[in-house]
Amino acid sequence: MNILFYRYNSICELSILSVWNKLGYQITEITEEMENKNLTPKEQLLLVSEPLKAARYDFVFSINFFPVLAEVCSIFKTPYACWIVDSPVLELYSDAIRRPWNRIFLFDYELYREFAPKNPDCIFHLPLAADVTGMSAVCDTITDSDRAKYGSDISFVASLYTEKCPYNKLKNPPDYLRGYLDGIIEAQLKVYGYNFLRELISRELAAEFKKYLPGFYQFPEKYEQNEQAVVADLYIGTKVTEQERLRLLQALSERFTVSLYTGSDTSGLPRIHNKGLARTYSEMPKIFRLSRINLNMTAKSIKSALPLRIWDILACGGFVMTNYQSEIPEYFEIGTDLETYSSEEELIEKCEYYLAHEEERKQIAQNGFEKAKKLHRLEQRLEEMVRCIRFQNS
Repeated sequence: MNILFYRYNSICELSILSVWNKLGYQITEITEEMENKNLTPKEQLLLVSEPLKAARYDFVFSINFFPVLAEVCSIFKTPYACWIVDSPVLELYSDAIRRPWNRIFLFDYELYREFAPKNPDCIFHLPLAADVTGMSAVCDTITDSDRAKYGSDISFVASLYTEKCPYNKLKNPPDYLRGYLDGIIEAQLKVYGYNFLRELISRELAAEFKKYLPGFYQFPEKYEQNEQAVVADLYIGTKVTEQERLRLLQALSERFTVSLYTGSDTSGLPRIHNKGLARTYSEMPKIFRLSRINLNMTAKSIKSALPLRIWDILACGGFVMTNYQSEIPEYFEIGTDLETYSSEEELIEKCEYYLAHEEERKQIAQNGFEKAKKLHRLEQRLEEMVRCIRFQNS
């Protein structure tokens, strides 16, 4: 298997490279975008077309979707495979999603339902996975000093979104608009497992919102101009995520010892223990293994899927406490493999319970690890992806 891997420094890339190398695949990496995020479409085109002229590849691969890669691969009649691991990925609204050489794998089933009709034979649902091999290797190096440094009752490794919430650029909207938006945000904060923001954003409301948001996202040419999706997912969804994280962490920190690994400003959370940023491959696995409870608060633009944080915690043998997502029961048994909450009150009650019931907490963490190891390893997901690509090419 000969793969041309277009990289931009996603945290998933190194794990995928490691698996494919172990499988004996030949990988050629294009790494320019890792250092230069301002490459033009023409520069991207040249970076991909030159190796495609020089050699035959079974497919080109990237994390998330690059319309230029889809266009180039269509010209060369080479499959372009990508795994969507984030949300929103607004490039999916490009007309390039319809190219017949695409092999697009979406981690979120609700995202799949939205986009699959645009290219039914070339778009697939593929959940994320646990890099058990990579994470376990780091956890096996844990020392006594690591236990002292990373051990915690409750921890959360994530941004608070306060520094990157584009909704906060909203300038002087009229009272009726501000009131409606505030109402939507408060309502969504009370509902877990179902995102209804799109249903409440009409075209007229999106157009009105746009007037008061300087620098509102502009779709490029040859994109579906879905401004309702932008308002719901990029703007309001991010605001809901920001508020959920701030409020829940505030409530937890008033009752428990909570460690937060983040680059975000935590001055508004005086009881939080801000440990700064954690290195993804050397520190994060140790945090997940050594924390008694690992929080996950899924970004609201992820409609139904399990985000990568859940899979990473499980891969480390950590205990997961996550907001409810509708896809969770398809892969894990709640209360046996991991735990979920559907309100602030339930989160607090369950944290209190599991901090007082150590053996039960440890057993659930072990169950989750074993199930992820048996059924949801990264190796298995990537083999499934390659089988699908080969089938589509036959």
